[in-house]
Amino acid sequence: MARNPLRRPRGRAVRAGIAAALLMSAAACGGGDGGGGGDSGGGDSGGGGLPDTIRLVSVNPTTGVVAFAGNAANKGYQLAVEEINSSDLLGGSTLQLDLVDTKSEAQTAAQQATTAIADQDVSAIFGSVSSAEAVAMSPLLQKQGLPVVYTQAGSEGVIAGDYTWRATPLMSSYYPIVSRFVEEQGARSIGVVYTSALPTLDEVGSTTIPQMAKDLGIQVTASIDTPATTQDFSAPISQVLDTNPDIMAILQTGASNVTAMQQLRQAGYTGPVLGNSGAGAGNLKPAGADGAGMVWPVDFNYQQTATSSQDFVQAYRAKYDEDPLNYAAEAYDAAYFLARSIAAAGSADRAAIKDAMVEEGTKTFDGALGEGLSWEDNTIVVPGVVVQWNGTAEEILYEASAQD
Repeated sequence: MARNPLRRPRGRAVRAGIAAALLMSAAACGGGDGGGGGDSGGGDSGGGGLPDTIRLVSVNPTTGVVAFAGNAANKGYQLAVEEINSSDLLGGSTLQLDLVDTKSEAQTAAQQATTAIADQDVSAIFGSVSSAEAVAMSPLLQKQGLPVVYTQAGSEGVIAGDYTWRATPLMSSYYPIVSRFVEEQGARSIGVVYTSALPTLDEVGSTTIPQMAKDLGIQVTASIDTPATTQDFSAPISQVLDTNPDIMAILQTGASNVTAMQQLRQAGYTGPVLGNSGAGAGNLKPAGADGAGMVWPVDFNYQQTATSSQDFVQAYRAKYDEDPLNYAAEAYDAAYFLARSIAAAGSADRAAIKDAMVEEGTKTFDGALGEGLSWEDNTIVVPGVVVQWNGTAEEILYEASAQD
């Protein structure tokens, strides 16, 4: 399969207290800019000055509460590595990918990052899908000069410098593509019930949707932030519906989307609902008919029509006999971005790879996430797709393009 080019990010979160202590620990392990992991290890030199084997590590949760995303990401990494090793991208050199489990714990993630930093045979890593874990890892990796590409992890503090990259776009960057849907509904007002439990949803609920409404010339009739501990949404839903919005936005996490949609329908609202990708991957299915009509933008859906996306979907199905989630697609593009950077560097040296990543980050490319992908502030930028839950499955309403 022919493959990819590139993109960049932003975010928010509180740094784990452990990071400072581990930063001091890592400092004793060696180097800042230009640290090891390079041509001195990994066997005899292959083509282009590269060693025969280039070691990478995926530091991701494969057990614990975030394991569903970490395991899906690892499938994307493994597929990409298999393809890269079968190609001539690295001139005869091969990638060796090790998987380590963070157990969905920030402290363990930071410890695993420190271990990778100390192992001079490791040229780069793939970082955790968890924002809390990523924020604990990034200061260590940036200071000690070990390149990392994250997926998901949308908080502030994840991108700490040119050693840190994120192959998942911030939701706030592509969420406004639902503007077309809002216009098609003829909505003149919107009510919002959102959670600040996740920085990403807090940003979309408190900033992105109000700005989108302003741009469309419509009114936000009411906006209520629900605490992370909320299990009954009937009161905030009632308060917002009392303001008679034409369209509702429900921005919650996981199973909370199901509860909120059921209570929204019970309250008598029958119209369309703007949601978020946390309702995807079948998470809304338990809501039954009450979930029908929720619409949200996402950076990837296996039904999107871009040729590069469908190439990835077919390869993924052939390997795993299932449709890929967005976590796998993001990881697949992250792996190709890193591999192209290594090839451009002609070296497995950490600093050389970092410099090549900066250069690769100025280019556009086609990948699993779509066509015309790019990077901004070390975070990938994607066109995005708008999907709707019809009560039994997700269906694509429309796809954006790089020009939108």
